[in-house]
Amino acid sequence: MSVNITTTRLTVRCASQHVRAGTPTCKRRSFWNTVFSKPAAVKRRARREEESPALPTPTREYHPTPIPHETIVHSPANAGQLDAYSAKTIAVSIDDTPRTFDTVFLRDSCTCPRCVDPDSRQKLFQTSDIPQEIEGKARTVQDENKSWVIEVEWQNDVPGYGAEHRTRHSLNWLRRALNTEVELRGGVRYDDRVLWDRDTITKNNKWIDYKDWTGDDSVLFDALTHLNKYGLLFLKNVPESEESVVNIAGRIGTLKDTFYGRTWDVRSKPKAENIAYTPQFLGLHMDLLYTSNPPYLQLLHSLRARTPGGESFFSDSFHAAQKLEEASKTHFRTLCTFPVTYHYHHPTYHYHYTRPTIELHPYPKYSEPTNLALHRVNWSPPFQGPFEARIGGESQTALRNYLAASHAYEKILSAEESLFEYRLNEGECVIFDNRRVLHARRAFDATKGERWLKGAYVDDDVFFSKLRVLEERFRGGGLRMGL
Repeated sequence: MSVNITTTRLTVRCASQHVRAGTPTCKRRSFWNTVFSKPAAVKRRARREEESPALPTPTREYHPTPIPHETIVHSPANAGQLDAYSAKTIAVSIDDTPRTFDTVFLRDSCTCPRCVDPDSRQKLFQTSDIPQEIEGKARTVQDENKSWVIEVEWQNDVPGYGAEHRTRHSLNWLRRALNTEVELRGGVRYDDRVLWDRDTITKNNKWIDYKDWTGDDSVLFDALTHLNKYGLLFLKNVPESEESVVNIAGRIGTLKDTFYGRTWDVRSKPKAENIAYTPQFLGLHMDLLYTSNPPYLQLLHSLRARTPGGESFFSDSFHAAQKLEEASKTHFRTLCTFPVTYHYHHPTYHYHYTRPTIELHPYPKYSEPTNLALHRVNWSPPFQGPFEARIGGESQTALRNYLAASHAYEKILSAEESLFEYRLNEGECVIFDNRRVLHARRAFDATKGERWLKGAYVDDDVFFSKLRVLEERFRGGGLRMGL
């Protein structure tokens, strides 16, 4: 990599040291002017000085207030100038704002070939290898694309790395690093979510043609971005084939295989092992909450829609959770803590899992930019099992509190203004976030026609992996992509 380095003047830190030592200062603007002053103001001051030369005045000794970090300012005048001393933090001017980075973070993120394998992109050292006493000196240089790069020279580096080892991070990378890890850890930037009621989703619904979905990556990226924001997406002109849902899901990634199979059929049949396989009304719910890792996406392709009734409807559980928190923080806290049991108990299978109705993000301080750190909602009354015996015996107050909170939550979920209703026609497919968007179905008359949906699941890891790959391709996103 070619680097444009020009050594011209003392660094800001070096200049500050000279001032504090009482030695003559170099001809350089002060730190605060360097970082924060407006160029136009500087030019005006210089012009005034040229027009009206100042009279000689007695020399005054400067005693500036010590500042915690002198910021590396990126300009041709500063290029190639190494800090005068090592430090445990390095402050960098990003978008005219000083941002401080711990040297442990900068060292741990090094992507040089000695630290990260160029092919596998796996790390070749451990975070625990970094000495606690590590410090760094930084300089700003330009790469072959004339982009600013921070180059760090290490003191007390990882054992085995010589004095010649350097770490480089571009300003673009540092800028993304301030935010991108937030996106990556939870899979989604929560402030990018659009919580919706009926009117909002009706206005913003997106329909994608099957051929565009399967043949155009830019359309796929736009569709998955929408699905990420709203949790609901529709496809049209889907071929009449039991493999179509496989092709649709396969564009995202590997299908989730469950005890229902890789794909499954939603159709009325006698002695059904699942209420979904009956013509009865099926209330708002999520699938497979009785498993430790419920599916993230659910796909339903309509192959037959020839019965009266059977309309699908959807509700945004996150929107309802926000409304509940605004109305009653007590009810909200109850749903965050009270354990609800879900089960699937049959002669061949016995699944059982207990979880609260609302799960908050496990790292709200680092990962959740919004005040309400919603992570998951668990709501599936048709598949709910008996509460733990101790709850019904010794903790009646807790159970009564849960009853009141669940009443309040269900009222918001099923309110007319919360529900989006749509009858899937043949050749249409709906994809929705099974951990956020509740789905339901009205009763239908199975004696007057056939209703047949082909279903499939996709896990969250698979979905976000595809979304990140497409985002890196079309937006240049991604955190660990080198400089």
